[in-house]
Amino acid sequence: MSAAAIYLGLMSGTSIDSIDAAAMTFTGGKLQLLGTYSQPIPEQLKLQVIDLCQPGTDSVQLLCETDNQLGELFAEAAMALMSAEKITSDQVVAIGSHGQTIRHSPPATGAIPFSQQIGDANIIAARTGCKVVADFRRKDMALGGHGAPLVPAFHKTLFSDPHTNRVIANIGGISNITALASDGGCYGFDTGPGNLLLDVWCSKHTGNSFDDGGAWGATGQVNLKLLEQLMTHPFLSQPAPKSTGREIFNLAWLESQLSGCSLTAEDIQATLVSFTAESLANAINGLDESVDEVYACGGGVFNYQLMLELQAALGSTPLNSTQCLGLDPTWVEACAFGWLAYQRINKLAGNLPSVTGASRETVLGALYLP
Repeated sequence: MSAAAIYLGLMSGTSIDSIDAAAMTFTGGKLQLLGTYSQPIPEQLKLQVIDLCQPGTDSVQLLCETDNQLGELFAEAAMALMSAEKITSDQVVAIGSHGQTIRHSPPATGAIPFSQQIGDANIIAARTGCKVVADFRRKDMALGGHGAPLVPAFHKTLFSDPHTNRVIANIGGISNITALASDGGCYGFDTGPGNLLLDVWCSKHTGNSFDDGGAWGATGQVNLKLLEQLMTHPFLSQPAPKSTGREIFNLAWLESQLSGCSLTAEDIQATLVSFTAESLANAINGLDESVDEVYACGGGVFNYQLMLELQAALGSTPLNSTQCLGLDPTWVEACAFGWLAYQRINKLAGNLPSVTGASRETVLGALYLP
């Protein structure tokens, strides 16, 4: 690898399945993806994170130990990518690490807002010999914002088109959208569940961590009564700015909705696919401006049943993946945190108040030296 100003992005989302690592440059402000790597998260560590996500099961001891273990795992992912691409630490300007969210409590009446990510950036810096930028959300929240979603600012930079009204649909554990108007306007918000409910239900009933290709869910029949019930969740009709997470949409909530339900596991999975597709499509169809095209990214792109139902719910609006715009849908979020590190190092704003509700634009992230 020749000398270059390289940035790494590290991302672990609500699904808690892996750490995605991406190496990139921003020559002339244009992203060039150099290489990628995915580091699986061990099942025991995933269970520790899930415990920390649920009030009443967490502890300071568990928090600190998991923070340390995740720091080591994030460092392993970065070093594995650097080794595979023959990148040395002196070529890396900075690593942007999202960390792992364990609790997200956005601004609400009577509540103290906060968002907590772990995965000790000190360990990542010490192991890799690189500067690390982390803790991206709390500055935005200090300015009255939700600290989420953060990817729309990156979407605006990478995917805007002066002739087209586009929507980028990021289907991770939670789904969010970015509306990119042809006049340069941009806003976005979390729409509700993405893969999260699909994954936890699939894991409980099949032992598999996700429904590969959506094949299992496709064997079931959608129950319209249950779907209608799920669609009454108040978050779906809440006005933007808004953000959500595992605190709201989780297995315990889902099972509370299934009380007295005699449906098969497959029928419930099929209904959850429709719930994800319809809640996402309703958010897109309800935007103020017309939408010319939708591009999806995140793991949900590979649930083919979900994509079929999303296209049906969008009607005549074409749906494709961000691969058509030049970036593999698997790596969009990891690249976003590499970009956020680039913004931090260059003292440029990383948030969009039109998305998060913050009082102003601001530089995001704390810098950790090796």
